[in-house]
Amino acid sequence: MAVEVRDARAENRYEARVDGESMPAGVAQYIRTSELIAFVHTEVGPQHAGQGVGSALARAALDEARVAKLRVLATCPFFAGWIARHPEYQDLLYQSRSKVSD
Repeated sequence: MAVEVRDARAENRYEARVDGESMPAGVAQYIRTSELIAFVHTEVGPQHAGQGVGSALARAALDEARVAKLRVLATCPFFAGWIARHPEYQDLLYQSRSKVSD
């Protein structure tokens, strides 16, 4: 099974296609600025669950974030959990630098 991931910027999401299928097998929705990409929702179709589609989405999206020098905010539980299990991507995580206090 071959998984191809592409950034569908017009839809603000990464799409994974399996074996050249026309419909995405999975998507990872994001909000992007010039400094940050926030992953807000990931979904894989039931027919592709457990086949590595979500992992392919996460790896490709995070690799592109690294190249673009973007910080990552993982509000999506799938992305947060995936990064927690893959420490080689934890350096991408956004850290608040605010010094504001009450």
